[in-house]
Amino acid sequence: MLATEPNMTNVGVALKLLRILFLFIVTALAEIVGCYLPWLVIKQGKPLWLLLPAAISLGAFAWLLTLHPTAAGRTYAAYGGVYIAVAIGWLWMVEGIRPSFWDVIGSFLALTGMAVIMFAPRG
Repeated sequence: MLATEPNMTNVGVALKLLRILFLFIVTALAEIVGCYLPWLVIKQGKPLWLLLPAAISLGAFAWLLTLHPTAAGRTYAAYGGVYIAVAIGWLWMVEGIRPSFWDVIGSFLALTGMAVIMFAPRG
């Protein structure tokens, strides 16, 4: 995907890579918030009004997916890897549960898969 622009410098490639990664992370956060808030309402009896920001967050999630620079199917497949890593970060930072060794290994494998899907040369 990055090789589609022939005169791109290393800095340009790095910036494009960072933009894509940032977009994936923001997309994952929007999805997690949109799902976590209803979870709080259902599982912990939190107020129903939390469903409104949840719906807004899920709408933002769907919109953010449209901003990714490649085919929808490839974006969704690669996004899954980033989602896994961000969800493990959420587990630690929001829920206060330290990820296990296996959580970290699984996240690394998922991110490796994302990199293969998104950045493999295409002919």
